[in-house]
Amino acid sequence: MQLPYPLRINFLVFAATIGGYLFTSAAIIFLSAIVPMDKPDAIVASSLFSFAIYTAAVIWVFVVRDSKRAWLGMLIPTLLLGGAGLLISRMAS
Repeated sequence: MQLPYPLRINFLVFAATIGGYLFTSAAIIFLSAIVPMDKPDAIVASSLFSFAIYTAAVIWVFVVRDSKRAWLGMLIPTLLLGGAGLLISRMAS
């Protein structure tokens, strides 16, 4: 089923903002867990890198042009990165 154009754009914008934010947060968790620095320095370094990650996620959502694929492309890596980051940080402490 093809969505009407305005509704499809709204879904893509929602996927880019909310999904991109969740993906970026998960990437920060993962990167701060694997960067070989002190914990505060690793968090700051991964937070600075998050601007590039969020920009790439937003661009990727609009390149895909399919709201289902955009959401799956945001949520699956979010769950994998967030889970791996939390697991690694729990094992390290």
